Amino acid sequence: MTPTLFADNLADHLRLFQQLGSLDAAVQEAGRVVAESLAAGGKLLSCGNGGSAADAQHVASELTGRFLKDRPPLAAIALSTDSSALTCIGNDYSFDEVFARPLRALGRPGDVLLAISTSGQSPNVLRAVQAAREMDVRVVGLLGRDGGAIAPLSDVAIVVPSPTTARIQEAHILIIHTLCGLVEQRLGLA
Repeated sequence: MTPTLFADNLADHLRLFQQLGSLDAAVQEAGRVVAESLAAGGKLLSCGNGGSAADAQHVASELTGRFLKDRPPLAAIALSTDSSALTCIGNDYSFDEVFARPLRALGRPGDVLLAISTSGQSPNVLRAVQAAREMDVRVVGLLGRDGGAIAPLSDVAIVVPSPTTARIQEAHILIIHTLCGLVEQRLGLA
């Protein structure tokens, strides 16, 4: 019998996920960085494009709402959610600035930027990372492929070693859920 697309995708997913143990130290470090910022009154700002924008919203909702159990809300903002700001900035400046400008407005030293890019090369995410570096905002890069231009600019780079966007995004969700759990553990909320 010929394998189905689902069977092929599942096999590819499982091959990748068997390699993700190598990311444990980076994920643990990212959880520490985010938890320390939140404990000190900082916030998590997240950004990405397309599916990564959805992931940026997902992590913000898990922190401001709840993850494993009821607890006080945690400060998190997805920079991809304000359509008026995105279209204004994209029109008046450029699409490359749609995350950097809100980060400059909302970010403060001690905050953390979660920069999500499956290629590590997204120009608008890269611009936000560069702005964060100038502002003393820590950067956690949630990336794919070889980490691209964003990895070396990140305080913590979590690079999913796959060339396939869908597989990278599947791994990113696992990592996001793990980060949320680590934050709750480190803050004594789990």
